Amino acid sequence: MLNRQRLVWILDVLLARGHIHAGQKKDVLNRGEDQARHIMLDKRAELRRLLGKRRVVYKVSEVEVVASFHFRFRDEGGDEHVVSERLITQAVAVELGMRFVEIDPLTLDYKLVTEAFGGPFAERHLIIALEDTPERLTVAVADPWNRDVLEQVAHFKQKAVKPVMAMKSAIIQVIAEFHGFRRSMREAADQVASDLPDLGNLEQLYQMKGVHEIDAADQPVVQAVWYLLNYAFEHRASDIHVEPKREESYVRLRIDGVLHTIHRLPKAVHPAMISRFKTLARMDIAERRRPQDGRFKTTFRKQEVELRVSTVPTAFGEKVVLRVFDPGVLLQDLGQLGFFPREKLMYERFITSSTGLILVTGPTGSGKTTTLYSTLQHIANPRLNICTIEDPIEMVHEEFNQMAINRAIGFDYAAAIRHVLRQDPDVVMIGEIRDPETAQYAVQAALTGHLVISTLHTNDAPSAITRMLDLDVYSYLLSSVLVGVIAQRLVRRICPHCAMDDWLSEEQGLALGILGIEGRKLKIKMGKGCVRCRGTGYWGRTGLMEVMPITPRIAGLISSGSPSQAIKKEALNDGMLTLRDYGIKKLGRGETTYEEVLAATDEVQIY
Repeated sequence: MLNRQRLVWILDVLLARGHIHAGQKKDVLNRGEDQARHIMLDKRAELRRLLGKRRVVYKVSEVEVVASFHFRFRDEGGDEHVVSERLITQAVAVELGMRFVEIDPLTLDYKLVTEAFGGPFAERHLIIALEDTPERLTVAVADPWNRDVLEQVAHFKQKAVKPVMAMKSAIIQVIAEFHGFRRSMREAADQVASDLPDLGNLEQLYQMKGVHEIDAADQPVVQAVWYLLNYAFEHRASDIHVEPKREESYVRLRIDGVLHTIHRLPKAVHPAMISRFKTLARMDIAERRRPQDGRFKTTFRKQEVELRVSTVPTAFGEKVVLRVFDPGVLLQDLGQLGFFPREKLMYERFITSSTGLILVTGPTGSGKTTTLYSTLQHIANPRLNICTIEDPIEMVHEEFNQMAINRAIGFDYAAAIRHVLRQDPDVVMIGEIRDPETAQYAVQAALTGHLVISTLHTNDAPSAITRMLDLDVYSYLLSSVLVGVIAQRLVRRICPHCAMDDWLSEEQGLALGILGIEGRKLKIKMGKGCVRCRGTGYWGRTGLMEVMPITPRIAGLISSGSPSQAIKKEALNDGMLTLRDYGIKKLGRGETTYEEVLAATDEVQIY
């Protein structure tokens, strides 16, 4: 099964580099064949699932066998490393004089990958196209010794072929996702009349051959949706956009707050995919003229994931957006939200109060929902009755009693608060305070012995007080119930895998308003970009938290109707960090970048 000569060569390469010792080499040679049989059985099952086939042929490589032993070694600096597939593949590539590449699926040309080689050919030879020019085709291979396939490709393409080496697992993943998705799209397209007009497309150009609706394809579209969702979950997407255009449809994923185009669909398949999403979300598939909302649940890696589905009619057809509600994101430990120790301690004091009003402020997409859910999870216990009033319910959680607003029957926020107070609640979470009636009922609920947590749309923490007064809440009542206010923003976190030292220039420091920066440079971090962060230099997001406790002096200013500037000045005297200050501190700690801090806090007024 294994090429023993090649296996010995790989082991000698690792031995010479100090990654393994002689005893480990002997262990691999003695047990390698047995290990290969176990790997083959596992990989066959995995490939059947990925490729949707009953039978697959899988050849175990020598690199896989060595990696399966999970040997460890220490470098000159004393750091411990695993002899992984990546490390072995890199070492082999260097010895053979080849370039090693880490494949990022989001940067690949979907059309090139799927059209350069057919699915069966790519699966059999584990080869994918990376770049195509008139003179040369660059391909990633897992088996650098298979020169015959490179000669075949060069003869067929009538151009030079440059091979680079990549991890076998990465190549298999791309083949499964790209060719599997393409196969589903092709089968779906065969089931619909692609030359018929899409009546939802107000701008479609077509030859007059009759007017008919396009029916949704069945099984192939189901497979395509599975591929798409799996791909989105793998890449930590928060939103999935399927957007119709004149000739085709785009699939885009929002990852760490930024949209990436990942697929282009045949236009004929677009209505079928929209119908599939509508079916999953229990929406009316016949209604294409009006916006609709729905939701459904699925599982990923044995964890339940909830998706909220929204459709709207556009000029070229229906657009669908799926918002991903991952419990691992919405329900986090408070320490993971971005709090510094001092601010975390203050916030914990807020939420351990038995009565009062806590406000979380910020624009849409600033992480307020995550803060609310994480807060409720933090304080939840069997002795508390926690009730939430949401529009809609973001994620169902068994520890909370959750209610959804339904304005069609008169069940708005104000009505919900009135009724929930009869349910003997200890904690009431209100999704958003947006009108005077809701604001006044929220204050009344806090006055009558309940802890109320809600959100507002304001730029900073002091502005929340002005906003509540604008909603006709009496200042003396607000000053007596308000416990604290948090304003927050989200910034992208520097990728830990490619972080490197950098310097903040004097001009950048002045733009951020850092005092004493003249003539100096501050040491910071930046991400140079790697395959794990898709070349962006960022991995995940963290929060900027402006935490303002309501002290007796601030309560006095609220009661007297003082402007937000005076309240902010007093809060700063008490040591409050503004959003900009918070961002600068995160910048100095190497957590984020100058560009992220400036973009997240540029609308915040500096006093």
